[in-house]
Amino acid sequence: MTERARRRVDELIAELVELVETARAVPMSGSCVVPREHTLDLLDDLHESVPAELVEARQVLARREALLAEADEIHRQATERAAADAEALLAEARQEASELIADAEVRAHQTVEAGKAEHAELVSASRVHRTASEQAAEVRAAAEEYDAARRDQADQYAAALRTDAESFADQTLADLVGVLRQAMATAEKGRQALAERRAAGEENPAAADDAGDVAHDAERSITG
Repeated sequence: MTERARRRVDELIAELVELVETARAVPMSGSCVVPREHTLDLLDDLHESVPAELVEARQVLARREALLAEADEIHRQATERAAADAEALLAEARQEASELIADAEVRAHQTVEAGKAEHAELVSASRVHRTASEQAAEVRAAAEEYDAARRDQADQYAAALRTDAESFADQTLADLVGVLRQAMATAEKGRQALAERRAAGEENPAAADDAGDVAHDAERSITG
């Protein structure tokens, strides 16, 4: 709230108090007569001079549920996207591993056949078969190792995406909490200032009741 706006609010409240204090008393009663139009004009000016922070606080509170729902939706979408990406990586790794194994088996068969045809007189068929089997086993082991590495990579990527999504949701909620706390602090300061004004007005017992009614009407106009 700017200094100019604060001074304006103080001036309007002081003018309302003076209006009640100087009002013409009703004979044989504790009431007084105040000009209706002038009083309503002062209350309208007071309503327009209410700090913008109070209006913003009401808007923030109204949007609280929407902000929380939006944060939950962002977290859900990020989690689903991370799971889908991880599943795609795993499927790709399985496909590549399967192709490597199939290729290794074909090459092993070709090696056996070639060994039988070209080295039948020098090398026994069992030795060629053993060599081919060893090569096939090596290729299979390499393919399985590659599949395990890709699986670990996919799991790490999915975990990183989930961590990012949870961090974003946590930061969004933390920002919302900060805004709500600031708004509530501003509203509480406004309430304290109004209470101090009311306490100052009670120094005049003759006009205390009527001043309380005017302040109540002003507060009801502000909260609208």
